[in-house]
Amino acid sequence: MTLGIVTDSTCDIPSWLLEEYGIEVIPSVLIMDGVEYVDGEGMTRDEFYARLPRLQTSPTTAAASIGEFTARYDALLTRGVDQILSIHAPEVLTSIFNTARQAAQAFPGKVTCVDSGSLSLGLGFQVLAAAEAADLGQPAALDALESTHRRLRVSAALDTMEYVKRSGRVPGALATLGGLLSIKPLIELSDGQVKAIAAVRTTRQADERMLNFLLEGGSLERLAILHTGAETRARNFLNTVIQKVSRSVPRDILLVNVTTVIGTHVGPNGLGFAAVRAT
Repeated sequence: MTLGIVTDSTCDIPSWLLEEYGIEVIPSVLIMDGVEYVDGEGMTRDEFYARLPRLQTSPTTAAASIGEFTARYDALLTRGVDQILSIHAPEVLTSIFNTARQAAQAFPGKVTCVDSGSLSLGLGFQVLAAAEAADLGQPAALDALESTHRRLRVSAALDTMEYVKRSGRVPGALATLGGLLSIKPLIELSDGQVKAIAAVRTTRQADERMLNFLLEGGSLERLAILHTGAETRARNFLNTVIQKVSRSVPRDILLVNVTTVIGTHVGPNGLGFAAVRAT
């Protein structure tokens, strides 16, 4: 039985890995200055983060249409895929999962939708785990996905509160920080819930805290260093991680500039990580 893997563009999986595992990605939509961009087309991520602080009107985002999901599922099944595992960003944060679920109703018994509870490589690592086990069938792929989910940690240090406030999606955990736009909140994403785990005043303090949070997890099976248009900061953080815990981290660490449809809501110059514990 052939299993197809589908996800959305908030997964942040590099293109070479998507190609290697034949993962289908349905892009979300960015609306900026009145222009709609399909995520990943028409504007690079570097260009987006350079423009973001200068915009007069905040960008917005949208899920792909039900029709786009339906067309992708239909194409896979027509090509000979027997079952589809469709893995997406959390329902509590975006309409993507609900859209996928509605589209799946057109294919009874063929499409299984999974709420990953995470974003960026937090979602992406679950997708990759499922794809690696796909040849063994859907039960094995789901087991691999769930194992990764249990061992996953996703944290980020935002450069400012400004963008989450603008987006109107300020989580309750951050709302208590009120108008303190000068602070740099550190957050954790778990099962779709955003939790405030610290608040500091400087970028250096934020990076030190992030390193401590990462080291708490012990040895790692997978690791991605995430940033929003802050490559130098991310590379410096990565180098520090390698110097301090080289034996506890995987060789193939990913360095990822986070997709625009996430960056819209968290702002530029942020740093984060997605890590999967070895046990």
